[in-house]
Amino acid sequence: MKKQLIDFIDKNQQEYIELANTIFDNPELGLKEFFAQEQLTKLLETNGFLVEKNVFGFETAFRAVLKVGKGGYKIGLLCEYDALEGLGHGCAHHMQGPSIVLTAIALKEVLKNENFEIIIYGTPAEETIGSKVPMIKNGAFKDIDVAFMMHGADKTTTDVKSLALTNLEVEFFGKNAHAALAPHKGRSALDATLLMFQGIEFLREHVKDDVRMHYNILESGKGANIVPKYAKVILSLRSYDRVYLDDVIQRCKKIIQGASLMSETDYKINEIKSLNNKIPVLLLNKIFMNNAKELNAPNIAPPREKTGSTDFGSVMYEVPGTCIRLAFVPEGTSSHSDTFIQEGKSKNAHEAIIMSAKILATSAYDLINKPELAKNVKEEFLDNKSKID
Repeated sequence: MKKQLIDFIDKNQQEYIELANTIFDNPELGLKEFFAQEQLTKLLETNGFLVEKNVFGFETAFRAVLKVGKGGYKIGLLCEYDALEGLGHGCAHHMQGPSIVLTAIALKEVLKNENFEIIIYGTPAEETIGSKVPMIKNGAFKDIDVAFMMHGADKTTTDVKSLALTNLEVEFFGKNAHAALAPHKGRSALDATLLMFQGIEFLREHVKDDVRMHYNILESGKGANIVPKYAKVILSLRSYDRVYLDDVIQRCKKIIQGASLMSETDYKINEIKSLNNKIPVLLLNKIFMNNAKELNAPNIAPPREKTGSTDFGSVMYEVPGTCIRLAFVPEGTSSHSDTFIQEGKSKNAHEAIIMSAKILATSAYDLINKPELAKNVKEEFLDNKSKID
């Protein structure tokens, strides 16, 4: 059956390569990906999928479903399709939709005698707001047993851990005064900001090693002779453990409150982004990489033990999942770069789209065909999550 899946993907690859090129040539920013959404959903509808657009709070999100046989194990396939402002598809998101759709159609056409379900989620605006998080809050991803993704990269590998993240926007409200003639009449929002920063510096000594705390001033006074009445600050907090990070956040909020009291200013805290850490399922990673090796995928590397923050981490916090990263650029090349743009329509990029579809399809077959393996995946996920909850 795996050979039949691979043969189907090889035989039908050209349409999906052309689709990736078309999306690459028509880059769209987050929440404006109407063209990419239309191209992907039209192809799914043509192949018998029930498609819903404008779902879970986002116009450019979509959900496509198809039941094979009597239904059963629910394979979730996720794709992104937003571009970067000023750069275009410098993160290879144009490759994801075509690869995911090709995977889904191969499973549908080849595994006709199996019982399973395919659920595809189009998830917009990964580069900006990270739509998967509000989509979760609006009910998405509750209907899948496993979540698969692909991503273009410099190595073929998977990830283990990712950083949970919370970004806080903090505003301080004080009182203007002449800094030379009547400084006693002012209450400085800038003072509150600096006190907050100093408090966070003292906190660094008393948190776990994996905690990251970054900050910057977004707005403040314009002149040195005015006590500034307003300041806006961004505070970014990260850890590989969401539960522990939540504790750090509460401690930071106390620092903000203290800075407000000391400066006699008021304050407001707005949480603008929050991503959970991945709950790793090493068995899923092993399934992906075993198939990658069988298929002779390019530049295979060990799993990335620790990575940055991603909204896919929030999905993997709720359901077992993993992402195959497929090499198509020279090793050491960073995403969001000119090289990713230059290689976006290259032979390597096209081969990565097809190779990742083969890895995803054969890995899905492993889980569909071996219920005990799927059970072990779920048990590992639940066991790992229980250790942090």
